[in-house]
Amino acid sequence: MAGFTAKDVQTLRQATGAGMMDAKKALEANDGDFDAAGKWLRERGLGKAAERTDRDNAEGAVAVAEHGGAVALVQLKSETDFVAKSPQFVALVDELAQLVAAKGTDAVAERQDAIDDLKVTLKENIDLGRVVRFEAAPGNVLDTYLHVQNGRGVNGVVVELAGGTQELAHDIAVHIAFGKPGVLSRDEVPEADIEAEREALTNQTRNEGKPEQALPKIVEGKLGGWFKRVPGGVLLEQPYAKDDKLTVTDVLKGATIVRFAQVVVG
Repeated sequence: MAGFTAKDVQTLRQATGAGMMDAKKALEANDGDFDAAGKWLRERGLGKAAERTDRDNAEGAVAVAEHGGAVALVQLKSETDFVAKSPQFVALVDELAQLVAAKGTDAVAERQDAIDDLKVTLKENIDLGRVVRFEAAPGNVLDTYLHVQNGRGVNGVVVELAGGTQELAHDIAVHIAFGKPGVLSRDEVPEADIEAEREALTNQTRNEGKPEQALPKIVEGKLGGWFKRVPGGVLLEQPYAKDDKLTVTDVLKGATIVRFAQVVVG
């Protein structure tokens, strides 16, 4: 690079929020003059990405990918669903998921330039969201589910199952997609939250005029219902999506959900 270095390009990118290629072009056009390059970018509307970083980006897309016994779930965030369903955006999140499945979660850094360039091209606050990679323990099975809407993934799930079939793992992944649990079991709900809810339910039941000696049993019954709907719900206790007369635990029939991850956008 005549007159400037790769570090100069990176410094200009950080200062202006411009993409890598635009920063390089700006320095080339201005003989390496940093201030002139910054002005060049601003005049062409290419240095605005940094100003967008505080804008809400609750939209986006999710992709899942599999590679050699590993599965990945990657979220790319945007401000609008219009951008999220654009071909460039969808292609990049799919590429990121494939990269993570093949090489690990840190591999997304290899495509940070592409994310930065997309901010400039699509003129939105685009950023990497959640990145998950599961590799199954020996004998376990992995499965995924991706709900697609308007050409982009909006609800992705990865689940690892021990002692069960691939079909069961997929059925559980589908249930998670629609049940949106927050935790796997009661053990993951903070004890302080449980005690606070138990106290509130006890006072509520007492105010309903129920006999004092009956309070513990009634409260425990109500607490069971709370576990199903506590922010996100307890997966093992949720009514099964395909048959609400059964719980997820009933459907497992001795199999064990080792872990799960879910990302929902929009």
